[in-house]
Amino acid sequence: MMDDMKETNHDAYELRSPPESQSAGDTFGSNDRDQANMARMGKDQEMKRVFRQVSLISFTAIIMGRQDGDVRTAAKTNANILKWMLMANTQGLINGGRGGLFWSYIWTLAGYGLLAASLADMAKFSPPKYQQVLSYVSGWLSALSWQAGNASGLFLCAKLIQALIAIGNPAYAAPAWQGWLLVVAVTLICVFFNIFAEPLLPHMQNLFLPVYVGAFIATVAVMCALCPHVDAYTALVEVTNEGGWSSSGLALMVGQISAIFALGGSDAAAHMSEEVRDAGLSVPRAMIGSILLNGIIGFIALIPFLFALPSIDDAVSDPSGFPLVYVLNLAGMPNVTIGLIFLQLLILMVGNVAYQAATGRQTFAFARDGGMPFSKWIGHINLKYHLPVNAVLLTAIITLVLCLINLGSSDAFNAILSLAAVAQMATYSISISCVLYRRLTAPHLLPKAQWGLKRWGVPVNAAGAAYAWFAFFWAFWPSATPVTETSMNYAVVMFGGVMILAMLYFVVTARKSYAGPVTKTEAYLEGKLT
Repeated sequence: MMDDMKETNHDAYELRSPPESQSAGDTFGSNDRDQANMARMGKDQEMKRVFRQVSLISFTAIIMGRQDGDVRTAAKTNANILKWMLMANTQGLINGGRGGLFWSYIWTLAGYGLLAASLADMAKFSPPKYQQVLSYVSGWLSALSWQAGNASGLFLCAKLIQALIAIGNPAYAAPAWQGWLLVVAVTLICVFFNIFAEPLLPHMQNLFLPVYVGAFIATVAVMCALCPHVDAYTALVEVTNEGGWSSSGLALMVGQISAIFALGGSDAAAHMSEEVRDAGLSVPRAMIGSILLNGIIGFIALIPFLFALPSIDDAVSDPSGFPLVYVLNLAGMPNVTIGLIFLQLLILMVGNVAYQAATGRQTFAFARDGGMPFSKWIGHINLKYHLPVNAVLLTAIITLVLCLINLGSSDAFNAILSLAAVAQMATYSISISCVLYRRLTAPHLLPKAQWGLKRWGVPVNAAGAAYAWFAFFWAFWPSATPVTETSMNYAVVMFGGVMILAMLYFVVTARKSYAGPVTKTEAYLEGKLT
């Protein structure tokens, strides 16, 4: 199967050389294939290609590792997939317990593998009649997901700093206003790196990937060697239902949201493709490589954590707010706990820088196509830095505004975390379904690419789309029943509200100005995508 996925053989469109006016390889770091791909997509190269294969895999792996926290327990979420599965798993532990968390992680990893393969092979081809509106909706959903995810990651970094303070000073109450000021600080750090130190990003990703792996080894070693352990049945098989649902099976479905959030972010490389050398091959490899790397690391870390967890109730109610702190403290070495958590904080900050970079690029790309209000300003490239500076600044402002919500209601902010997952799955569902439609109705129109699924495209896309719709449905569910006004998952309200506003903007303005990226491709201009 892997041999079949290396290169597509479609005859419809070759990767053509761009006009001489677009040959900017010496200026932007593009090779001939990069220039040909940009010409085929009808885009001008505006950013420097500073990423290579290894740094892009590191970038995507660290972003996935930094992915957002538990939808109902923002304060209990940590940095990478290692910490995410170990610390931000309250909903999974309550709904399903240790065994439920273990098995839901396995099927979620398989589902994300299908999603990553489908996204790596992506070319959006919806039915011509609906191309504009589906492209527009997908753009808004993607922007919504990344902006909410970026805000949650920076907020969680601030909460982790407060948790470290609380470990050293148990009297520290971690007031919400101080948490917001810490969000301001970490957001400004990210802005600095994404504008003024952007050429350092690839080196920073490469530098911290070994730190990420080292922190994983040290944490697992402590849990295996120094913590007390439960028996294998309790750790890996037993499914519990503490959320009040009618059955353990339903509780397991609700609890899988922990694994869904842990494995998100594999499409980050796609948003950086204009800054990647040989992107047609490097980006798909990074997406597949990062899901494999983080999936394996998460799986290996999750097993000792489940064995080293003697009490679920004590873990989810630990004063630090992080279940992993509870487990590490059982080793009786508080300084080791502080050191390991500090390493996770550093990785989280690197992940936040990378996540903000991808979020800014996604927002810039959608605005460049005319899909947002003030698109001309948001979609502007700063000629001094060759970066979407305005989009990065807008992303920072959105983060600070969203994090203000937590000053009045932590439940409202938790809904934003759920919103990120809901919007992400909706984007995947629409995009992969459109590719599947084109494969089934006119496969000869799919453009030639350096990497592709070939004959495996239809089954992989079908399974990926089915999983995306499945995860989308369960991401709306609350963590427990009966549902009250304080325990309700308000993501459904926010999701519906944003989409209503987006469609109103489409009817009033965007339907006249937004055509979608597909209308700029060579195939569309030649009338071959109708």
